[in-house]
Amino acid sequence: MDWITHFTGLAGLEPGIRDRLVSRSRIVTLPQGTLLFGQGRSPETLFLLLSGTVRVQQVTGSGREIVLYRVHAGESCVLTTACLLAYEDHAAEGVAETDVEAVAIPRSVFDDLVATSQSFRNFVFSAYSRRFTDLFQVIDEIAFRKVDIRLAQKLLDLSDGQPRLKATHARLAAELGTAREVVSRQLQDFQRRGWVETARGEVTLTDPEALRALARAG
Repeated sequence: MDWITHFTGLAGLEPGIRDRLVSRSRIVTLPQGTLLFGQGRSPETLFLLLSGTVRVQQVTGSGREIVLYRVHAGESCVLTTACLLAYEDHAAEGVAETDVEAVAIPRSVFDDLVATSQSFRNFVFSAYSRRFTDLFQVIDEIAFRKVDIRLAQKLLDLSDGQPRLKATHARLAAELGTAREVVSRQLQDFQRRGWVETARGEVTLTDPEALRALARAG
């Protein structure tokens, strides 16, 4: 499988560098729920996703989860990249949100190619800068956008055009970086307005247009 073609930034690799990368990396298949990396652990592998989604989240001392971002096919994890470059342990964890197929690049190969290939360095730092923009957006939303607006947008995003989504109040709280009780109160308010109906582990969007109007207000 010529997986290099799945990542535009690798198209310009020198032939020798390309051969080293392919021969010294491996393709892995990981089932949904697999922990790819964990907080406090030293990164030994950079994963480039071929298919599936990885959720990157931070777990606080009290056990509360905050979703930082998701890694999709054609992308890599910027926090892993940062930890590999700085020789630091992970400050977050990555969980396979779906079944995942990925290219696993060992730390030794990563170090070698960052040191010897300008094209590979460009690929690494380009992905790094793009994802940091996303992280700043997460910080901006948590700090400055009202929870009702953020929840309305998140319900629309997670439902992906469907009328019903599977999500607990705790999961929605993790997505928004807030407390479960805050989400529960806000969902009760949305239900009183006739915008949603809630049941155990799921939310039905009864008035998605009203949610869109609120999301646009932010």
